[in-house]
Amino acid sequence: MAKSMLKALAIAAAMAAGGAAEAAQCGDTAEGFKAWIDGFKQVAINDGISPGVVDQTLGTAKFDPSVLSHDRSQSGLQGGDASFAARHISPARVKQGKSMMLAYAEPLQRIEARYGVPAPVLVAIWGLETDYGVALGKYSTFSALATLAYDCRRGSLYQAELIDALMIVERGLLSPSQMRGAWAGELGQTQFMPSAYLKYGVSANGGRGGNLMGSGADALASTANFLSQHGWSRGAKWDEGQPNFSALLEWNKSPVYARTIAQFADQLAGQ
Repeated sequence: MAKSMLKALAIAAAMAAGGAAEAAQCGDTAEGFKAWIDGFKQVAINDGISPGVVDQTLGTAKFDPSVLSHDRSQSGLQGGDASFAARHISPARVKQGKSMMLAYAEPLQRIEARYGVPAPVLVAIWGLETDYGVALGKYSTFSALATLAYDCRRGSLYQAELIDALMIVERGLLSPSQMRGAWAGELGQTQFMPSAYLKYGVSANGGRGGNLMGSGADALASTANFLSQHGWSRGAKWDEGQPNFSALLEWNKSPVYARTIAQFADQLAGQ
């Protein structure tokens, strides 16, 4: 069983045993959310988060119905490969990607030497995820994750991610005010969930943690670290049917998205 699932089960058990029945309930409206947050604060403290960090972050978390609306629609990958790729691999984005490969040539060379992942793949992911760091997302990470953690659909999964988001602050990697991103809790220039941030986040110089929000080089290095630890084969190709396509599927389980990354990387590589 995956560590994330074990953590989710442990949190669910702690919530159930923690006392107030109201706090252990789930819901899809604001009613009951505050009681749930109050109960979860103690769970977080029991999991090693300091009371100060808990109050600083969860004390301002709000129920956000727009997050649940996004979670229930999720239509971004509909329409098949051609239409999805056409929407996301524009000539302007390819041109900018090639410019970014030149601008970041030195760190990209060091990253490839360390992790074996070439620049076109990393820059393609960067461009698709946040338009090269421009569109990081405007959702409060703690409100988004708390809303999904309170929701009845996949609450235990997002409760684990919420603990990891708190741990990012606890470790001093980011401040609460910096933690704004996508509606599902992804953070940084290549959109890591908090659990992935803690596990794979590195600096471009090889240190742990990294600033995935403010440093494009750190985000690229962390992305390479993720792919390396998910089976990336140095020197091998990445299109569907080739050795590294499986690593792209680990980045995003959607074959449409993985094929779009591969196609974008091909264009950046001049293939």
